[in-house]
Amino acid sequence: MQVELPIGEETRADQRRGGTPLGTLRNRVLGRIGRLAEAVAQHAGELSLIIWSAITGVFTGKVGIRQVVREMHWMGVQSLPIITVTALLSGIVTSQQGGYQFTGSVPLYVLGSVVASSIILELGPVLTAVVFIGRVGARITAELGTMKVSEQIDALHSLGRNPVRQLVVPRLIAGALSLPLLTAYADAVGVGAGMYTARATLGLGYESFIYGVQLFWHTFDLYYSVGKGVVFGFIIPLIAAHMGMRAYGGAEGVGRATTASVVFMIMAVLVLDATFPMIFLR
Repeated sequence: MQVELPIGEETRADQRRGGTPLGTLRNRVLGRIGRLAEAVAQHAGELSLIIWSAITGVFTGKVGIRQVVREMHWMGVQSLPIITVTALLSGIVTSQQGGYQFTGSVPLYVLGSVVASSIILELGPVLTAVVFIGRVGARITAELGTMKVSEQIDALHSLGRNPVRQLVVPRLIAGALSLPLLTAYADAVGVGAGMYTARATLGLGYESFIYGVQLFWHTFDLYYSVGKGVVFGFIIPLIAAHMGMRAYGGAEGVGRATTASVVFMIMAVLVLDATFPMIFLR
């Protein structure tokens, strides 16, 4: 029978066995590093298997088109109300804060460029992705986690079906197609809200606002924004499904998996968002 010892007693026990405190600390650190490396390798391997199943499923035509369309309707169309509210508020706040910071030495029409660049390059794709995480990502993890703990996924295995190809791949495809469309929609709504807000609060006319937008406009910015949507739309369902498929421990385990999934998805989106300028805006 193994007896738990306090840290001091354990250290003295190691010393009696011929070990040293420094050696015990080193073993603990190495053990934690090893367990962390094992967990990272396990996650990376499982994510790679899901991506490989998605690639083979797409190229072999073994993905249900109806299921993809159904997922796109749920992810895209049913997300429009909350995406609209988020984009409206981001455009209003950006326009008001930009106008507040401008002084008499800066032409007011520059506000159009500030609002358009802020919304299209950053706020539109990132805020849309965060909303997508809360509405879509969390639900995917909870659904698949519930199926995992209730052994429905094991039942699919016993029937000879591939649960990844049947449950995960349609969600990955639908996410990669839906989120860029939602991002483009959020960009348009945010810039429009900023334009109306500038007219209402600062008296900046529509023509002057559009002139400011065109003054520093780059068509690449739109591709950049939609490209973020494609990447985020693939990563979010991927992490959500992966965490759901790893759930265990009943309802409590599903809750733990959902919470961890949301944290991982937000961190992944922020890290990817930070890498985009280094790669594409140099």
